[in-house]
Amino acid sequence: MGRAFVYVIVGGGVAAGYAALEFTRKGVSDGELCIISDESVAPYERPALSKGFLLPEDPTRLPSFHTCVAANDEILTPKWYKEHGIELLLGTRVRSVDVRRMTLVSSTGETISYNFLIIATGARALKLEEFGVEGSDAENVCYLRDLSDANKLATVIQSSSNGNAVVIGGGYIGMECAASLVINKINVTMVLPGAHCMARLFTPKIATMYEDYYRSKGVTFIKGTVMTSFEFDSDKKVTAVNLKDGRQLPADLVVVGIGILPNTGLFEGQLTMEKGGIKVNSKMQSSDSSVYAIGDVATFPVKLYGEMRRLEHVDSARKSARHAVSAIMEPEKAGEFDYLPCFYSRFFAFSWQFYGDHVGQVVHFGEYEEGKVFGAYWVKEGHLVGTFLEGGSKEEYETISKATEMKPAVTDMEELGREGLRFAQTVVSQQVVPEVEVVDQSSEMVRQMSIVATMEKPLHVWHAVSGVVVAASVAAFALWYGRRRR
Repeated sequence: MGRAFVYVIVGGGVAAGYAALEFTRKGVSDGELCIISDESVAPYERPALSKGFLLPEDPTRLPSFHTCVAANDEILTPKWYKEHGIELLLGTRVRSVDVRRMTLVSSTGETISYNFLIIATGARALKLEEFGVEGSDAENVCYLRDLSDANKLATVIQSSSNGNAVVIGGGYIGMECAASLVINKINVTMVLPGAHCMARLFTPKIATMYEDYYRSKGVTFIKGTVMTSFEFDSDKKVTAVNLKDGRQLPADLVVVGIGILPNTGLFEGQLTMEKGGIKVNSKMQSSDSSVYAIGDVATFPVKLYGEMRRLEHVDSARKSARHAVSAIMEPEKAGEFDYLPCFYSRFFAFSWQFYGDHVGQVVHFGEYEEGKVFGAYWVKEGHLVGTFLEGGSKEEYETISKATEMKPAVTDMEELGREGLRFAQTVVSQQVVPEVEVVDQSSEMVRQMSIVATMEKPLHVWHAVSGVVVAASVAAFALWYGRRRR
């Protein structure tokens, strides 16, 4: 025997929570929606795991960071799902999916059918074993992708005060966890394969600013090498990390942040894949019309880039979830998912946001020496395509978002550097645009703000459009009148 639902969400991460809230706002009926998650808790805001969850005093704990608190919205506790008639199957893995038959089988053996399926399976952390290194199962080797990982890391941190931690990787997880470890009075060494931290986004100049601050907090950076093996004691606990360059680092704790891999396995051979994810259109709809994909697992068209991209960030997960639900529930009203890529992070007293694409020529601006408000513009083919800002106000972050979406022309790179943030402010003050959501990172609250397209020579544009409309109307009337006469 099995059960049938109109809507089923596979996966219980951030995207699932935001999709659930959107379903209720679009009028889903009791018993129509089911969420299947292999985690034992209702969807929550994952960014809290590397920050507030690891604080030495008064750490953040559930239910305080269930979705959708980061959007300054309702906190979706298990009670909330029950009150809204949503079936929440926790601690349940999906064993198989048959897209053609519109059914899936859970780890308990139950068959569940659906009319619409939303794939929110997210991604998993890459393990050292995938690079030929054994030891991930050691009690003091930690990853950070879900709540169970965070609980393990928090426990090891408590037993490692004044000890030595080795952080493998210099991306989001590496940088955020390193800051939390320092706050917990642990000595930190970061091992980076490249020339600087956050290599996929930061320029060397931006990276140097943050690395210098980390060094002032006692963090040591080892670059241009990778780990090759662990040393263990008799209890199979890691005591040291061996590097390819021959160095050996003492370790009471190891945090591994070497990337993620989208969870697409259930759908390979059934849905079209692209760039490591499930290919969807601007409605977040896959190659099968009844199946949608959102968050880290989805590869969707990004207008700003003019190509398909798979984006790994919580902002994309939240917004793609809302859009997919709108496309399912109100297909005649839902437009295209016109997403402005957004990335952000916080560590120590720093808080930065990036909008757009990091391609083309880079122009830096601001107070890099003081480490206060500074940033960078990316210019490609004479137009602004990306903006980074550290230490901005809510209004300034909104401004760079608006300016980036407008893609204004840039003719003088030196002047752009001198103008700095004023360039974006000037561009925005002279324009008017449609609304777009922007992240207020200080509280991770999503704000609505106005943005608009360039209106150069507005009267001329209006006259031209009016002329076309009038001409079309006259032609249509003439055709109708001629037919009537006949």
